[in-house]
Amino acid sequence: MKQKALQECKDLASKYAECSYGRTISVVWQCRQQAKELNECLHQFTNDDVLEEMKRDYMLQQDGKVSAKG
Repeated sequence: MKQKALQECKDLASKYAECSYGRTISVVWQCRQQAKELNECLHQFTNDDVLEEMKRDYMLQQDGKVSAKG
């Protein structure tokens, strides 16, 4: 789930990384907008609904493997 989220939000992660490059404490206020956009994007792919869907898909795959063996 994390890997998919990072892949889907790659452009926003790059923008945040560019903004934060060379900064320490100031990254908090200088890159606030980029951080917000990145977090909103990541949340689309890392929420409870997505997790439940992935669990459901996994269980269906496992059921298919058991049926094929039996």
